[in-house]
Amino acid sequence: MLFLVAIFIIGRQKNLFNPIFKLTTTFYNVSGLQVGNNIRFSGINVGTVDNIIIINDSTVQVDMVIQKDVQKFIKTDCKVALGSEGIIGDRVLIITQGSSKAPNAKDGDQLLSTEPIETDAIIATLKVTIDNTALITDQMADILVKINSGNGTLGRLIQDSTIAENINQTIVNLKKSSKGLDENMNAAKSSFLLKGYYKKKEKKEAEAKEAEESKTREKETGKEESRREKRRREAKERKAEEAQKAVDINTNK
Repeated sequence: MLFLVAIFIIGRQKNLFNPIFKLTTTFYNVSGLQVGNNIRFSGINVGTVDNIIIINDSTVQVDMVIQKDVQKFIKTDCKVALGSEGIIGDRVLIITQGSSKAPNAKDGDQLLSTEPIETDAIIATLKVTIDNTALITDQMADILVKINSGNGTLGRLIQDSTIAENINQTIVNLKKSSKGLDENMNAAKSSFLLKGYYKKKEKKEAEAKEAEESKTREKETGKEESRREKRRREAKERKAEEAQKAVDINTNK
């Protein structure tokens, strides 16, 4: 009895009691896929891996047996990808959905595949990232220690009060120099020798300002003249229309 039950379970897993059709695909690396692993379409188990054959050093052929009743949903542009049942579960083949316009896959057709991303490669990349982060953290810590200790230009600038006082004094001196420069400029304007120069300069600035204001006034005047001319035109047109209406009325009488 147990023997018959075992045969039934194995036969069901191998799709021995259901109508099937066969498809193939190829991978560069099957990442631990084994004969008998499930094949899924839209999240449903629709078949099993029938055979795995090494074609050459860069190609592994995978033969699949698929339930006949799902053939109408599998298109020729469907792709096959490697997945897993959970994080550490068995490998499975996943057939992605194709386009509605593509023809249905036939028995013996070969589908394109998508190469998997190896877990080892992901772990190696993460390790490199972690190592780089640790290195940067160590370097930043070393820099902060030097700054807090007063080493380097930035450290001396922050920790040395003398440098800070010198910077403050420099700023005060610049303010005084700026004030003195303003006073010198005012004195130069009052000087007999430079008085004529500054008067000419002020005169030119006043003339330029007057010319700019004159242009602005001319523009405003021109706009006003245009508006007046438009109103005169409209008045003439209204008078002409009224006169024409009067002529038409007299003619009708």
